Amino acid sequence: MKRLFFIGLLAFSAVVAFAQKSSLSVEGTTSKYIGDTVQILTHENFNTPIKVVAKNNKFSARVPLNKVGDMLITWLPKAKDARPVRVIILGVPGEKAQVSFENFRPDGGMNIYVTGSKFYKESDVIDRTLEKMTDEKQIADYVVNFIKQHPGSDAPMRFLRDFNYDDALRMQEAFSPEVRNGRMKDYLEDHMSILKKRHDEEEAAAKKQAAGIVAPDFTLNDLNGKPLSLSSLKGKYVVLDFWGSWCIWCIRGIPKMKEYYNKYKGKFEILSIDCNDTDQKWRDAVKKYELPWLHVYNPRDSKVLSDYGIQGFPTKILVGPDGKIVKTIVGEDPAFYTFLDDTFGK
Repeated sequence: MKRLFFIGLLAFSAVVAFAQKSSLSVEGTTSKYIGDTVQILTHENFNTPIKVVAKNNKFSARVPLNKVGDMLITWLPKAKDARPVRVIILGVPGEKAQVSFENFRPDGGMNIYVTGSKFYKESDVIDRTLEKMTDEKQIADYVVNFIKQHPGSDAPMRFLRDFNYDDALRMQEAFSPEVRNGRMKDYLEDHMSILKKRHDEEEAAAKKQAAGIVAPDFTLNDLNGKPLSLSSLKGKYVVLDFWGSWCIWCIRGIPKMKEYYNKYKGKFEILSIDCNDTDQKWRDAVKKYELPWLHVYNPRDSKVLSDYGIQGFPTKILVGPDGKIVKTIVGEDPAFYTFLDDTFGK
């Protein structure tokens, strides 16, 4: 009888151990700046997120998890018009993650840190060091050196998705065979595949957007429903502005666009190409923001985005009077306006 009881204990222990390895323990805090309901979303429970309510500004949850993968933790705000607080962490089965907030500010800003068991403690050391750095090369060099100095640690894997393909490749090569082929193997291979694809797409886009390339001609309908072609503007400098009413940075850049359109009026034209909007939302946005330049609507079955290799919004491409690309700027970057000053301010 005692022997059977002993065997039963062993079996129970094995079940508990398996359950721990197939789940992640998550603990955290809340504050008056964020809501007390926390939602946890993983690649394994994408359609059924876990929700927990904090008690005394603390929450805890055991998240079922069979594979290493990115997790999204969201603190749902109490006020309907407030923005939720989100953090992405690397979920590792069998580990314990403790999420905390520091340096709360009245504007809602804060620092979010993740520590806990060994994996998260080591990644926290890296995280707190990186937040003091601004140079991308310095950041990548630090992580690569950390990997070399700690050959048995897989904590740097947490930062893999933050790097471009070339730096991620340096990380991959620096990891020991034990780490590359250990519990992070699938995660590493999947992310390297994603980064490689993105890298190839960006290289292809750069070739299409390079200075000196003839800008592909296109014809799209304007606000009056009449066809407008890029070739009809040949002989002028034209800024092709790829944007959308849904794009926050596009909208934030409108005042500066207006300023420079008026500053160099007559020296260049702007042709805004609305993307990923409905026809009505496009028209409403042009009217709402009182955009005084040329506009065309790019339907979803158009090849214009592909022809120009557009990877992000906004993208601004200056086309010269000869129809060739002069400069491409991706994002709402002050460098675009500096370039306009250098080009037209002489």
